[in-house]
Amino acid sequence: MAGRYGRPRSVLRMRTVAGQVFLLQVAIVVLLVAIAVVALVLQSRADSEREALNRSIAVAETFAASPGIEAALKSPNPTVVLQPLAEKARVRSGVDFIVVLNTDGIRYTHPLPDRIGKQFVGNLKPALAGGIVTEKIIGTIGPLVQATVPVTDSKGKVVGLVSAGITIEHVSGVVEDQFPLLFGASAAVLLLTTGGTALVTRRLRRQTHGLGPGEMTRMYEHHDAVLHAVREGVIIVGGEGRLLLANDEARRLLDLPPDVEGVPVTELGLDPVTARLLDSGRIANDEVYLVGERLLAVNQRPTDQDGGPPGSVATLRDTTELQALTGRADVARGRLKLLYDAGTEIGTTLDVVRTCEELTQFAVARFADYATVDLVEAVLRGEEPSVTGAGTEMRRTAFSGLRQDTALYPLGELIHFVPSTPLGNGLGSGEAVLESDLADFSGWQEQHPERAGKLVDEYGLHSMIAVPLRARGVILGVAMFWRSEKPEPFEEEDLSVAEELVARAAVSVDNARRYTREHTMAVTLQRSLLPRGLPEQNAIDAAYRYLPAQAGLGGLGGVGGDWFDIIPLPGSRVALVVGDVVGHGLHAAATMGRLRTAVHNFSALDLPPDELLWHLDELVARIDQDEAVDEAEAGVTGATCLYAIYDPVSGHCTMARAGHLQPLLLRPDGSAEFADVPGGPPLGLGGLPFETLDIVLPKDTRLVLYTDGLVEDRHRDIDEGLALLRSTLADHPARTPEETCEAALRALLPQNPADDIALLVGRTRVLDSARVADWEVPSEPSAVSRVRATVTGKLNEWGLAEEAFTTELILSELVTNAIRYAGGPIRVRLIRDRSLICEVSDHSSTSPHLRQAAITDEGGRGLFLVAQFAERWGTRYTADGKVIWTEQPLPGGQQEA
Repeated sequence: MAGRYGRPRSVLRMRTVAGQVFLLQVAIVVLLVAIAVVALVLQSRADSEREALNRSIAVAETFAASPGIEAALKSPNPTVVLQPLAEKARVRSGVDFIVVLNTDGIRYTHPLPDRIGKQFVGNLKPALAGGIVTEKIIGTIGPLVQATVPVTDSKGKVVGLVSAGITIEHVSGVVEDQFPLLFGASAAVLLLTTGGTALVTRRLRRQTHGLGPGEMTRMYEHHDAVLHAVREGVIIVGGEGRLLLANDEARRLLDLPPDVEGVPVTELGLDPVTARLLDSGRIANDEVYLVGERLLAVNQRPTDQDGGPPGSVATLRDTTELQALTGRADVARGRLKLLYDAGTEIGTTLDVVRTCEELTQFAVARFADYATVDLVEAVLRGEEPSVTGAGTEMRRTAFSGLRQDTALYPLGELIHFVPSTPLGNGLGSGEAVLESDLADFSGWQEQHPERAGKLVDEYGLHSMIAVPLRARGVILGVAMFWRSEKPEPFEEEDLSVAEELVARAAVSVDNARRYTREHTMAVTLQRSLLPRGLPEQNAIDAAYRYLPAQAGLGGLGGVGGDWFDIIPLPGSRVALVVGDVVGHGLHAAATMGRLRTAVHNFSALDLPPDELLWHLDELVARIDQDEAVDEAEAGVTGATCLYAIYDPVSGHCTMARAGHLQPLLLRPDGSAEFADVPGGPPLGLGGLPFETLDIVLPKDTRLVLYTDGLVEDRHRDIDEGLALLRSTLADHPARTPEETCEAALRALLPQNPADDIALLVGRTRVLDSARVADWEVPSEPSAVSRVRATVTGKLNEWGLAEEAFTTELILSELVTNAIRYAGGPIRVRLIRDRSLICEVSDHSSTSPHLRQAAITDEGGRGLFLVAQFAERWGTRYTADGKVIWTEQPLPGGQQEA
């Protein structure tokens, strides 16, 4: 218009809307053309690099799969075979290099021969694992794009690698060749767009008829607000609170009449909350309002923030369906979270009752107000239940709820489910039962009408779900969930959640049941192999404790291989044994029984402790050889043992150990010390001798033998446990063996023992010297009659005249044999204990043998007579000879206690 009236018009100072629009459009077109050129260049470069990668992968995979490459890689000189083939393939495929590598990344081929035999540049780990590696790196021939693929043999093992690639320079050259075409096309587009913009601008200038900026600005602001929200409902409210504009979508969403422009928004018939928002003009961000049956997300902004007219513009978006989908997704996510948490919180132990308690506690915290679990009694005993639970009695095992005083069956009650009720029928078929409204009394109340009435009327239970606990097709019990405080009744979706929850718990219950059965079997076996009581003997006053490891501690707990024994030996002596077999379960218990039996058999030979352990070590080695069918077979190696022999006549104690802990000596004065028994290897290792410790124990000395389960724990090392054992038992000389056992367990027993504990305490006794008599016998035949006379006098003194004849006969034969065959000093000893013991010792290692004499034989009947008159007889060897002993029962049951 300025030009129309003769005023000079500057291009940069155009005041008309048409001129300003022209300049704006030209600037936009130039910017778009520039962006397009840049985008085309980048796209061309990206396409070139993608083509380079694809070509590199194709060439590398083709060359890696070519026949003969595996044989070439395994040949003495792979480069001679592969270099010509790689260069030929490189030329034909158009790539810059094909490199064959070994698995250490050393090149066999390369376009530059001096690079052969050197380390490859790039990442090889994924390719060595069987994958494909593509990367841009700076290689020996410059920046490049390369692909590396594995070469595998017939067994799928990676035997080499092939890498192919194209340098960035080659790729860039392809892009630069396209620049003339790109710039030419861009220039043409810019020219055409500028011309078209000029024509459109000229037409716009004619159509506006030279309108001023004020009128065009107001028109543009209103239409711009609408154009920026055409896909949603748009409402423009003026500064006076009147509706200025509402598009079709807004009319539909708000159900507005046709002529509403100029009407105050408070008079449009909208709900008060929505009307108040639109009238306020305040800023709103995705605020959701219920309008009729729709959920509308409202965004509102004032129009005068940048100098525009007063008022506000609001956009409306219908989110009803989105909200419903979001709600369902939230519910599904919440249920998945519930089931995930159930998997971590239910079944944490291998205890049937504890698992049921975890199920009820979890359900009450997250799902229901009350929860109960009833199990078939066979499950509680660890037995296999019947296939169906129809009509089966179940015992209430677990209960959790908001209140404890309900009309539900109490814990421990035996419940018989009536088959005619929905629950009884569901147990028969294994189907879950949903009672959404308990007040309808649709048949569930027939189980117990009186309880049913109280549950509904007094305690407000309004819905229930019952789901059988089923594992491997067997019904183990039933879990029931009740709601009272939560107003929402159980629905079909809740039923599916309950079924998933119970199914997971049922697996844990069944695992715990099976573990209980196996643990019970192992405990029964172990109990049958351990001593059932203390043998009768006068050498020591003994007490013992045996505690199996707690079941269900992640495989560490359960029955183990610890054992102990008290074995009476000839001459009023006694052997104390404590042993430990590494491991837990039936194998450890059975091995323990074998070793305990072997110790009994070896002790019958009256062997010294070191020899007995040597024989036991050989036995364990043979057992390992016999049982080592394959490498996975568990052996016995690792078993430990401590064997001690105590003689109450002399107070002498001999001990030896094979890998076991030192025994603790509690002196009569209250002091405590660990006996320094020489260490030996665990049983089964072989090749090393065992040594003994010989000490004299005063009367009332307590000898404490134990296994490592007493002093070692996951939270306490063994040195700390030994120190605690010593400090606990010291300074209490008046304690009996029973009290000593109790004190040790009180101080050291772990809360959840993961290993067996065997504890044996023996308080020494010393036989009264008046009950022991010994004589040295000269090695001459005339001494036999003097021995008989002396022994007869001693027996009369002891009140055992009835045994004089038998004893004279036995000693005559034994002393005569010693004089005839042994020679040297001979000693005779009588011990009056629980039986009458006769011992004849000499310095010969030759042992007499019982034989059947022929009718014509003049000798050979003496030892036979000894065996007939004595209750028991035998031979034991000493360091300087042997002792032949016999035992005779005291007359009239006289036994010295």
